[in-house]
Parts: sequence; structure tokens; C-alpha cells
Amino acid sequence: MQSSHQIRVSFGGFRMKSVFLLASTVSVLSLISAAEAQDVFELNRIVIGMGQAGKDKNAGENSVDVADEDLVRINPTDLKDLFASEPTIAVGSSLPISQKLYVNGVEETNLSVTIDGSRQNNKIFHHSATTLIDPSLLKAVSIEPGVAPADAGPGALAGAVQYETKDARDLLEEGKSFGGYTMNEYSTNGGVFATSNALYGLVDGFEYLGFVKYAKGGLQEDGDGNTITGSGTQILSGLGKFAFESQDGHRLEFSYERVGDDEARPYRANVGQILGGRPLPLTRNYDMTRQNFAVTYTNEAPTGLWDPTIQLAYSVTNLDILETTQTSVAKTDSLNGKIENRFALDNGSVTAGVDFFSDTGDMDYRLLSNAASNYTAVEKIANVGAYAQARLELTEQFRTSFGGRADFQRFTGVNGYSTNVEGLSGNLSAEYDLTEFLTASAGASHVFGGVPLAENFIANPAWTYSTGVESVTANNVYAGLSARMGDFDLSGKVFKTAIKNARTPTWAGGGGLTKDMDSTGFELGLGYTWASGFARLGYADIDTKIDGLTSDSYTGNYLTTPIGQIFTLEAAHTFVDQGLTIGASGQIVLKETDTSDSAGGRGQPLPGYEVFNAYAEYTPLQYKNMTFRASVDNIFDQTYTARATYGQEFATVIPLREAGRNVKFSLKLKF
Repeated sequence: MQSSHQIRVSFGGFRMKSVFLLASTVSVLSLISAAEAQDVFELNRIVIGMGQAGKDKNAGENSVDVADEDLVRINPTDLKDLFASEPTIAVGSSLPISQKLYVNGVEETNLSVTIDGSRQNNKIFHHSATTLIDPSLLKAVSIEPGVAPADAGPGALAGAVQYETKDARDLLEEGKSFGGYTMNEYSTNGGVFATSNALYGLVDGFEYLGFVKYAKGGLQEDGDGNTITGSGTQILSGLGKFAFESQDGHRLEFSYERVGDDEARPYRANVGQILGGRPLPLTRNYDMTRQNFAVTYTNEAPTGLWDPTIQLAYSVTNLDILETTQTSVAKTDSLNGKIENRFALDNGSVTAGVDFFSDTGDMDYRLLSNAASNYTAVEKIANVGAYAQARLELTEQFRTSFGGRADFQRFTGVNGYSTNVEGLSGNLSAEYDLTEFLTASAGASHVFGGVPLAENFIANPAWTYSTGVESVTANNVYAGLSARMGDFDLSGKVFKTAIKNARTPTWAGGGGLTKDMDSTGFELGLGYTWASGFARLGYADIDTKIDGLTSDSYTGNYLTTPIGQIFTLEAAHTFVDQGLTIGASGQIVLKETDTSDSAGGRGQPLPGYEVFNAYAEYTPLQYKNMTFRASVDNIFDQTYTARATYGQEFATVIPLREAGRNVKFSLKLKF
């Protein structure tokens, strides 16, 4: 469906981009002077897990901020739960092993994705997840849709996603130096049992945290009572952190985070079944493990001009698919780091630094009946970047954020082919208070993405890169209005992302194939907040195209998927005197008829659906270390497939269904 709201933005050639970056960098550096510290603020930002109570007045009227207990209130078990109330963020697949995240209609491998600041390189298999994550580990999630700042990292073609895990300081109760909790959950659909346990403490400047979660369960059923193929649960996740902070604020932190999923899944893990073609078993075992290591130095007592961050990190994802006739062992990893400093100004801040990454995609295939068919394929990227980003409150009414970065990259292909590419990126966004209650905002960016790695499972050792490999670039733009009138708030935004020369190689077609992608849309939001609760309504209409044609989920692998129109609803109220919180949420997704079959014809319409959830959480006033929770997901037992799930346009695909009604009970004990 073509959105009625479109914005066009274009940038000139390299000379124009050079001037843009040079002007941004010179302006940024000229602002660095001794002054008292101010809080950093962001524009155009979605934040989950950060609170209103401590919200800086410069946080950005175009942002979406939620309550301190947001992650506790949502109690998410996967990405779909985590982002269910954000209409511009969609998650495909009902299984965590194959869930993919789409921001403003753009798949997450086109965004800069970090966990505790560490770059994630997870383009491993188009049938599996790109970032397998357990939300139980998270303290906060920040998303910069479209226009992202230069310090969000390289490759932020369509924005940035930043996951931040918990540490001991977040969990310790005031006045305590040691604590822990155990939480046990049971879900009726599939008989899933999950247990989470944590210990944490603080002594003489040393901090420690250990967390482990294990979930196990059987096959789930959809709303019609049919078994969802490969929907068993077998997940083990953990988080370990150790830190030391000196009396004068020098902090060194070591963190290790791990999530593993090892279970029988649909043969193609993001598809229920494909009709016709060669005979295949319904399921095979997917053994995926994602790990993240980070060592970070910060100064928790910064002076005006000295607020450094130094980080060295390593992230790795392994996917082993071991069958009776063949084995596929794949690994993607990233060694990355940065050195940056935030210069505090009397009207904002400037962040400047350098970063690097070295990414590898490695595939080892074995056909057990014919060793001649065995192969290995490896691609590599090395990148060094320099950046600066200013965030300034120029007047009481006018706030702006602008910056730029330069990236220098070396790409090495499967046959030893290599090429050096470099490019410039720049961004500018601002917001202005038109009245005491009405704020306008807008932003634009041009982003250089270099040459991204191919997916491991389609990397072909016979590729020659005879036509070369193009660097991918993107242009983003947005404009919005927001109004706050007492306890009511109303907002609206239009946005557009245009990605050029996105790398889309195929096994037989070669490693240099590219496509162009466009995502255009708008969103509306209405909220009402009272002393002990809130209600929100969101709406988004997103239209995506590939090479000028209606997108489909097959052609759109690692790019986009049809989204259309989505309504989200959420409300919660706390009865303070009783220690009881009740809440409900829902999604209404409209039928989408503008679809493609990937061959230029019209695809099947995407069905609409409505799904609603509710929960109650009780913490006895006399036993505040104990919390009971009961929730019902998919209250009306709808049979449906989530909008961003693969394959709904095609008559030969049986897409993965979502789980039917599920009642979940949990008990959490803290000490």
C-alpha cells in the first residue's frame, strides 16, 4: 500500500558529502570549551526501560519514553513481547530462533546493533534470527530509527539499536551490599517452565553479578488447537559482570553475556512448511549460541572536558545444523572497540572518538555421502572510523544534534579478492518549541555503510567478484509534531529511508548483486497519564519497495518485509494501597492487499488480525520481596501469523502461526 505521506531527500556526490562532514566536524570541534556538565539528550529516540522521573528536559520531544518499571511490567520472553507496543517496530516469527526485527520497515542488519556497546555481526542464515537475545537480561533498549548520531557506530544505515544489560547497581536495594532473586514461571501453552536466578553485590568498590535462566517446554498450539511445528522451548541464557570503581570515579567493567537455543525447529526455521519441491523432513535441530564479551573503562565522576569511554569487545554467533546426510557449521564474529570522550558544554555536549571492527563470516559445509561436495567459505571486513557528534540546547526553545563520521574499510572475499573503500556520513536533527505545549522536530542523514558481509549459508567459494562489490549508502529523513496538554500527549511523524546498493548476493548469482530499497511511512500516537497509570494508542502505516516495486519477504531477505497498517494499545494502573498493578495491551493489524509474489505478480493478501493480552501483578505490602504475576496472552485465542513473519504472500508457503491463548504464572522472591 502506498502511503499518502512521502518525503523526498537527496544528497549530492562525494564533494557535497565531504563539505557536509567537514562543516559538521569543524562546527563540533569549535564548540569544545571548558564549562559545567549537562546531561546528554537525544532526538528521534525510542527508549524502553528508562524512566520519566529522571528525564532530562532535553530528552527530545520526538522520543518515546516509558516508566522505570517498563521491562518489569512487560515481562517479555522474546523480542515480540519487548516491542509489542511500538507500532513502527515489527518482529517476525513466533520462535525466538528465527525472529527478525524491523524498524520503520527496515530489517535490523541495516542498523547498527550493539549489546553493552559491543557491535553485533549476526547475518548468519536467512531462516534464523539475526540477534538472538533474552530480554530477561536487559536493563534498557534504545532505538534511533532512521536518523542516528555518528557515535552510534558504523553501518547505521537505517538507525541504531542499543541493548544494555543489567548490572549490580541496578538490582541492589538502597542501603544493601548484597542481594539476589529467584523467579519461576509456568506457561500453559506448551507446558513451558522457566527459572531465573541471580546473585549480586557491592563491596569496597567491587561489584559482581551472576544471572542464569533456563526454559524448557513442549510444542505449542495455535488458536485452532493445531500444533506449531518446531515450537518447543530449550533456551539457556546467562550474564556475568565484574567491575571495580575507585573513589575518584575510575570504573573498569568486565561483562559476559550468552544466549543459547538448541531444539528441533521447522526445517526452515522461519517457515511452517513449504509445499512442493524436494521432499524434506518437517524439522531439524538448530543449535545457535550467541556470546558477547566486553571490557569497558569509564569515569563516573567526570570533569567538564574529561568524560572518556574506552572499550574492547568481542561478539560471536555460532549456528550448527547437524543432519543425518549433511552438516552446516557457521560462525560470525566481531572484534571491535572504541576510544571516545564526551566534552561537556554549558549548553550540551560534544562526543568525539575513533572506533574499529574486524568482522568475519565463516561457513563449513560437509555432505556426508560425497566429500567432493564439502567446502569452506570465509569473508572478512576490517573498518576504522573517526566521528564527532554535538548535542546542544541553543535556546530555551531550540535543541539540535549534528555530527559526522569517516570510515575506512577493507573487504576480503572468499577467494582472496580484496578492495578498500571509504566514505563519509553526516546527520542533523533539531526540535523547536513552537508554543509551551507544541514542539516541531525534523532530521536528515546520509550514511556510508561500506561492503557488508554475505550471509554464511549462501557464501559460495566459487565467487569471483568479477563485477566488483559496491558500497551501500542510505539517506534518511523525518519530520514530526508533538503536543502535551496537561495529562494528554499527541504526536505524529513522517519518515523515509532510502538504501542504495544494498548487497544481496546469491549462491548461484554471485557475490556482487545489489538492490535498492525504500521505506516510507508515518506514525501517530495518543497518550493519557494519571497519577498511578497510563493509556496509550499508537498507529503506523509503512510502505516498503525494492527496486521501485512492492516488496515481498523473499526478495526482502535482510532488507525489508511488507508491514502496512498497525494499531497498538496499552494501559496499566497501579492500586498503590493494595500493591496491585493491572494492565492490558493489544495489536490491531489491518489487511494488506498490495503484495508481490517476488516475480512481478500480485501476491496473496496478508490477513488482518486482532490480539489482546492482560496481566495482574501483586506485591504484598507486608512482603515486598515477593511478587506474584498472572497473565493471559492472546485472550480470545486468535489464529494468526504476525505481520512481519516470512512467506504470507506465497501460495506455496504455510507460514508460522503465533501461539493461541497462553496463561502464565510467575513467582519472584528477592533477598
